[in-house]
Amino acid sequence: MRHPPSRPPDPNAPKPTLSVVIPCYNEVNTVKDLVGRVLAEDIVDEVIIVDDGSTDGTRDVLRRLDSGAHARLSVLYHERNQGKGAALATAFPHATGEVIIIQDADFEYDPREFSLLLRPIQEGVATVVYGSRFLGGTRKAMNFWNMVANKGLTLITNILFNAILSDMETCYKCFRREVVDGMQIKARGFDFEPEFTAKILKQGIRIVEVPISYYGREYDEGKKIRWTDAPIAAWTLFRFRFFD
Repeated sequence: MRHPPSRPPDPNAPKPTLSVVIPCYNEVNTVKDLVGRVLAEDIVDEVIIVDDGSTDGTRDVLRRLDSGAHARLSVLYHERNQGKGAALATAFPHATGEVIIIQDADFEYDPREFSLLLRPIQEGVATVVYGSRFLGGTRKAMNFWNMVANKGLTLITNILFNAILSDMETCYKCFRREVVDGMQIKARGFDFEPEFTAKILKQGIRIVEVPISYYGREYDEGKKIRWTDAPIAAWTLFRFRFFD
């Protein structure tokens, strides 16, 4: 089991190199501006986007962005839609940074908060950091039943793995690259979140959480996760706790 060292934070520790990976599917209205916001952060050394078979014009936008104007940007393409987990499984082996942050291709999460996620790793007190939407950061009120599902899945995670997380389903997951070296991601879709979390906790890695802002989308604005993803996530937690 791997645990972060038990020592006081080192505020003078050098900044590790940072890769931001972005799974993307049908985000033609947001992806250009989102990529601009990510590249505007000086701490970002590399951005890897995986277009997961978009059909709405997103691929044309990404090809223009990937024309060579942005030295820190690379784009990979799936010929057909496979899901978020599949896109991340494609992205991880291409990341060269010492630390990886996952970013969605919309505006629900704010790249200006990357430094909050990176700091506990940089200071040597964490290996994995989650940005929690439930620890007091600025938050646009999400759908009530989405909140119930999030909290229910987080509770199941805590019971099964003896943890005290507040937001297992958060997109903002930040971790040292060696955490995913050799990790086989079986998830194809949104079951990535519980699979990744289960595998981290089964290794004995304690996840550090930091408060982040959250500006949730409505379904008519392009939000993709559905209530049917909740039972899949619950089964994924049980599966990786007891059977896999």
